[in-house]
Amino acid sequence: MPKIYRVLGKRGRVTIPYEIRRRVGFACDDILSFCESEDGRTVVVRREKICDECRTAYGRQEDKASLLDFLNSLTEEEQRTALVHLSVRWAEKQGGCPHA
Repeated sequence: MPKIYRVLGKRGRVTIPYEIRRRVGFACDDILSFCESEDGRTVVVRREKICDECRTAYGRQEDKASLLDFLNSLTEEEQRTALVHLSVRWAEKQGGCPHA
């Protein structure tokens, strides 16, 4: 497999190339973990399974605070995009907009 290069942005962001996401099976809204290897130059990225049973089994009660921290770390544009996305999903679950 040939190397694929991406530039690390000033805020520490990088896009995982589509080809790799597709091959590995990463999807939108997946929870990813990052682990540094012993050589200090390699990072392992894993898709994690998070569920309500897992949270209670490990006594994790800080999820709400970490979600707020995450949302507050987003740019204003990213927050707006998240709000629109969640609003649409909520409206769909409510049966859509009756005025549309």
